[in-house]
Amino acid sequence: MSKLLLIDDDVELANMLKEFLTQESFTVTTAHDGLTGEQYVLAGKFDLVILDVMMPYKDGYTLAKEI
Repeated sequence: MSKLLLIDDDVELANMLKEFLTQESFTVTTAHDGLTGEQYVLAGKFDLVILDVMMPYKDGYTLAKEI
């Protein structure tokens, strides 16, 4: 089972995507801002990180470069 990290500040959209991906047999962790997402990346091992571009505290472009 693949582990995904979904980082999006739109909580409703993130929950909808998480539900869909979970039904497709992915394990999904969500974060709703760039700093929390960064903490999850540093603390865990994920097969894929899905980033929103415009987020509070740290945008997706910056976070992608740091990852």
